[in-house]
Amino acid sequence: MVSKAGKKRRQALVQQIAEKEFQKEISKMPISKKNLKELFDYLDKPKPPPCDHTLKDTIKFLDEKELDKSTIIPWLNEYGGYCDCEVIFNVDEKWGEYVGRE
Repeated sequence: MVSKAGKKRRQALVQQIAEKEFQKEISKMPISKKNLKELFDYLDKPKPPPCDHTLKDTIKFLDEKELDKSTIIPWLNEYGGYCDCEVIFNVDEKWGEYVGRE
């Protein structure tokens, strides 16, 4: 049986490992926090049209900001962002809090 102190120590270690892993992910981000937040805000419309299963609006945003699509799009795909709505549902779920979205 594990003591309460042992459980707390284990939880702290697990949290430290998770934080280190997240820091590694942050270091691989090909887009700034500011630009990623702006992308989420740009895509997260109150009454969005039906998803056309493309990254049309994401690409439009990246082009307007002159950001590198060749590195950002594969990164979005890595987190499940294969179309505009998935960028909001999947990528924002992972990164939204980090970039300051509520």
